[in-house]
Amino acid sequence: MQASPRPALDATRLWTGGMATAVVAALVALVGVLVVRVLLRVVPAVPSAAGFGDSATTLSCVAAAGAALVATGLAHLLLVSTPRPLAYLGWIVGLVTAAATVLPLVGGTPLPEALAGGVIRLVIGLAIGALVTGAAASAQRWSGDRR
Repeated sequence: MQASPRPALDATRLWTGGMATAVVAALVALVGVLVVRVLLRVVPAVPSAAGFGDSATTLSCVAAAGAALVATGLAHLLLVSTPRPLAYLGWIVGLVTAAATVLPLVGGTPLPEALAGGVIRLVIGLAIGALVTGAAASAQRWSGDRR
């Protein structure tokens, strides 16, 4: 029985897409934190937006960018080793995003801040999932494909 032909992988295209995704993820984190800081100052029940600023903001941006690069590495591994790699990538990124979204709610953080952190993580995960999957799909080259 003959194996199905695998598309060639354009690793440069995949990783440049992954790096662009890292920039987008970091910016989503930054904008999310800034929006939350403004909203939490408007809500009278929350005296300050502690935890959303300064080094915490930098850490969030770096973590988001790092997550995008990890997702790109995972995409690369799946593309060269598994059948239906984008299906597996979607499931893995989706489940990690779900866990990251719920994680702030299990700590002792005040509910408004925990919800805000969860929403920011959800948007970051959605951006990473969509952009890395798109880069991975674009990086696959079938013979005769001139993209």
